Amino acid sequence: MISLPKSKSELTSLISTGLTEAEAKRRLEEVGPNSLKEKKKKAPFQLFLDQFKDFMIAILISASLIAGVIGEWSDTIIILVIVILNAIMGFIQEYRAEKALEALKKMSETHTRVIRSGKTQTIHSSELVPGDILICEAGNMIPADIQLLEGNAVKMDESSLTGESVPVDKTAFIEEIDSPDINSDRHLFKGTFQTNGRGVGIVLKTGMDTQFGKIADLLQEGSPETPLQIRMRKFGKTISLLILLICLIIFGLGLLRGEEPLELMMVSVSLAVAAIPEALPALITIALSLGAARMAKKEALIRKLPAVESLGSITFICTDKTGTLTKNQMTVVRHSSDEKEHVAPGYDNLQLALALNNDVKVGKDGNLLGEATELALVQHLIQNLGEKTYQEILNDFPRIGEIPFDSDRKLMSTFHQMGDQVLVICKGASECIIGVLNDQNDLQKIKKDSQEWAEAGERVLAFSGKVLDKLPPKSEWDKIESELSYWGLVGMIDPPREEVKEAIQECKTAGIQPVMITGDHPATAKTIAKEVGIFEEGDLILSGSELREMSDEDFANQVEKTTVYARVSPDQKLRIVRTLQQKNQFVAMTGDGVNDAPSLRASTIGIAMGITGTDVSKEAAHMILLDDNFATIVRAIREGRRIFDNIRKFIKYIMTCNGAEIWTITMAPLLGLPIPLLPIHILWINLVTDGIPALALAKEKAEKNIMDRPPRPPKQSLFAEGLGWHILWVGILMAGITLFTQYWAIRQGWHWQTMVFTVLAFSQLGHVMAVRSDRSPLYKLGIFTNTPLILSIIGTLILQVLIIYLPFFNRIFHTEALNLPELIFSVGMGLVVFHAVEFEKWIKSFRQKKEEAKLKH
Repeated sequence: MISLPKSKSELTSLISTGLTEAEAKRRLEEVGPNSLKEKKKKAPFQLFLDQFKDFMIAILISASLIAGVIGEWSDTIIILVIVILNAIMGFIQEYRAEKALEALKKMSETHTRVIRSGKTQTIHSSELVPGDILICEAGNMIPADIQLLEGNAVKMDESSLTGESVPVDKTAFIEEIDSPDINSDRHLFKGTFQTNGRGVGIVLKTGMDTQFGKIADLLQEGSPETPLQIRMRKFGKTISLLILLICLIIFGLGLLRGEEPLELMMVSVSLAVAAIPEALPALITIALSLGAARMAKKEALIRKLPAVESLGSITFICTDKTGTLTKNQMTVVRHSSDEKEHVAPGYDNLQLALALNNDVKVGKDGNLLGEATELALVQHLIQNLGEKTYQEILNDFPRIGEIPFDSDRKLMSTFHQMGDQVLVICKGASECIIGVLNDQNDLQKIKKDSQEWAEAGERVLAFSGKVLDKLPPKSEWDKIESELSYWGLVGMIDPPREEVKEAIQECKTAGIQPVMITGDHPATAKTIAKEVGIFEEGDLILSGSELREMSDEDFANQVEKTTVYARVSPDQKLRIVRTLQQKNQFVAMTGDGVNDAPSLRASTIGIAMGITGTDVSKEAAHMILLDDNFATIVRAIREGRRIFDNIRKFIKYIMTCNGAEIWTITMAPLLGLPIPLLPIHILWINLVTDGIPALALAKEKAEKNIMDRPPRPPKQSLFAEGLGWHILWVGILMAGITLFTQYWAIRQGWHWQTMVFTVLAFSQLGHVMAVRSDRSPLYKLGIFTNTPLILSIIGTLILQVLIIYLPFFNRIFHTEALNLPELIFSVGMGLVVFHAVEFEKWIKSFRQKKEEAKLKH
């Protein structure tokens, strides 16, 4: 058990010497490295095996085994090849995403300065141990939970931990050691950023024992199923039941006709194998992989393939404010100065205050360093006066003393030499400055302006000052903050990103409700939410304290109407996400801080920030925004919707074709016709005529109205919106055309089996051209707007012609060369389906226009 110093004398002694190297090594062996415990990484082989857990994949493997048992070894081999290729593609995407995440982690590795064996040295942050003496400087990320023992004007940006964008002042305490408390002003926490000051602290907790680590523990729960996983699971079960039903029907009808049971069993199973859409899992994986590649080019890294489609199905986006909707940098938006008197010739009093009353420093690279509020003040001054004048003020009025800000006074005062006199400048919250003024005539103006600016969501700072003949003894400094003259007010805000407003509006047009969840003050949150378009009249705002008092039932009644949450804790973020999910919403959560991580994991899809995001948030997320741009989410949503539309087109095309084969083989004996197709014909149609054009559908462009329609209802079936009906009637039509061809060709003495094979193939190629859009006819889409599809159709046609006319293929596929009348008849029958589906689209369009006309009246 590691013990820490308990008395002031022990702590004072440790500050000068630090731990010895030997003791630090011993402690590291005892407590382990200062890093977060990660889930055990899956070996590449395990990642590969995980690709076989899909329900449809299990069906395909079973079907391949059955095919082998009944002697159809070609079916077995081809199906297994498809399954393995599908698994390889899924594995490659996940493996690449994990490698990209590891690269991001390496970029964020930190080093820190400690005192060991009486010397200051730099070590890797993972080597820190409890009891180490850490040097804390502005600009550094805190690598562990520490207690500040010595410090001057230390300020911390704890937004990554608490969500609060305003820096927190920290006070040194060396009397004794306290346990780390998130509400304490003497503790600094792992993952937070030091914006100002310098200090020395003792490491109390490392790794998973830190506040950061405790939140990481919440991430051990599994993620919910994505919309695509839910729909494909249901789809797979539905297909399985249908295939089983068809097999039973065929088996039963055969028994009634007096056929041999064993022969019937083999025919039924063969038909079931042919009916399974073996290419579908591979096509979906390819579509998702292509989508993930496109999104990576648009700065969105997909960690799990189903997340690509999930984005197109979300109904709520719960987004953090700081750094996601806003720039995470304070900006002065207005100021008001008092012009009664100037304490120094040539300078406005407020200008002196902005330049001098701060702890901003110039870094080694020439950039300004400091906490966001003070940086904003100095940058505002430089923009108005120029850097040269700013430097002149610093040189003309050197600082000779300071009373640091503390949470009780809420004031900061600095003393500056001004010739033979001393200039005193004081800044703080307006209500605190009012109490130290010598002229109460300014009171009403300050109150009025402060109230007006605060209601606009601005952080208001007031400035005052006076001139002394000399600097009093330090023992009397507590009396200096009185009888001051009012110098002016400054209003600041953390501004929204420029592109966010448009992105929010596009979300709303697409039927997606954005929700702001922040640790900021409700007034600030409401202002930003209104400015970017999240909050509208009639929406609700809830604070963390109000949420804490609400029952689950009351909150469930309000959750879908609430668009802004302020001052919320990490567990409340989880509550919000889960309550929305209980209301059957698909929820996305964006965030960059440790406090966002549990919600990222629990949401349908978690979206982490790649630049400002912590490792914990990236590990919890399904997708990482490499540019931290909220607008990237909208582009990803568009891509997700496009992919889902294309997946539906795969299903519409493949299942219609498979349905046509089933109807053809089932109905032929009932109509007194011979079995129209051989197993090799079915296999060719399923893999080539179905597979190659269907793959090209992944390149189909987004429909024009893709972002003008609401998300699909969370529980909506893949067969909704007429897809199931289309599969049924077009499948029957295609089978009817094929059977008519068979009947007519037999009567004419033509090569009927080759003609049946050809008509079915041509019908499917016509069908794929027609299903490129649900409503737009081909002449509006343009024939050549999907070049891969046209090439695949031409290639398939050439292959079909080769099978018909080359003797080599005639022997393999049991086909015969068609004469000109046979070929013309086959082509004509093959075009019927195309025109029928185009007519269906015309009817849909006509009905839609009629409904729109009714609504207008």
